[in-house]
Amino acid sequence: MSALPRPEIVSESFGNPADPAILLIMGAMASMLWWPKAFCRQLAERGRFVIRYDNRDTGLSTKYTPGEPPYAFEDMVDDAIRVLDDHDIRKAHVVGMSMGGMIAQIVALKYPMRVGALTVISSSPLGVDTSGLPGVSQAYKEHSAEGANVDWSNRGQVLDFMVKDARAIASTLHPFDSERTRAAIEKDYDRSAGLASASNHFLLKGGGPERRIKDLTMPLLVIHGTADPLFPIEHGEALAKAVPGARLVRIEGGGHELHRNDWPQIIEAIATHR
Repeated sequence: MSALPRPEIVSESFGNPADPAILLIMGAMASMLWWPKAFCRQLAERGRFVIRYDNRDTGLSTKYTPGEPPYAFEDMVDDAIRVLDDHDIRKAHVVGMSMGGMIAQIVALKYPMRVGALTVISSSPLGVDTSGLPGVSQAYKEHSAEGANVDWSNRGQVLDFMVKDARAIASTLHPFDSERTRAAIEKDYDRSAGLASASNHFLLKGGGPERRIKDLTMPLLVIHGTADPLFPIEHGEALAKAVPGARLVRIEGGGHELHRNDWPQIIEAIATHR
């Protein structure tokens, strides 16, 4: 794995570089576009220098042959630090969502001198026994199984499936905007020249030593939807419980997403977390 040439990791920033930095890490198969520009700008308006980036195998970053990822999860952790280096950031508030939340936890544990605060959204605790917690909902399991029949090189099939996926993980409190969602997925698909390589994220091995979130040395904020079908709210509660002084912000009816109606609550929580 170490013999791999360094991948190109494409990033974008918002706000004043002199302000405290926030690094946003998105989840599996998701490019930086899943941190919407308007969301990033609103966060930057709170006096933060906000950076989002394309994980490897997504967006405009380096991609590898589908089904054959020549890298490990640990390499994606190191990618986050390289993005900070690219922007000359010594220390940042790291915010991760879903798989990005797992990456963010490892970043904070592996590189504690580079992380001033940690926020984990819609994820699960690292190094905690979660076998007794509720798992993925049956409805989402059934939807997810349909992904095996998708031809990831077929734009129409992928878009249809991804819109269904977004609906399956959406808020139960707010309306689902299928037109806006489809437009966003179309943009991501076309910008990435397809999403086939992004499926490599589901094949990754760890590649690093075992780490435990209870060893965290910086402030932790947990943001979690109460109706998340992938990581039920109990995962967010377990994460917050594992770290003394951690704060849990519940998004009522929130799914596994950043619904625009919930942005004010989410942005307020992130901007005030230190």
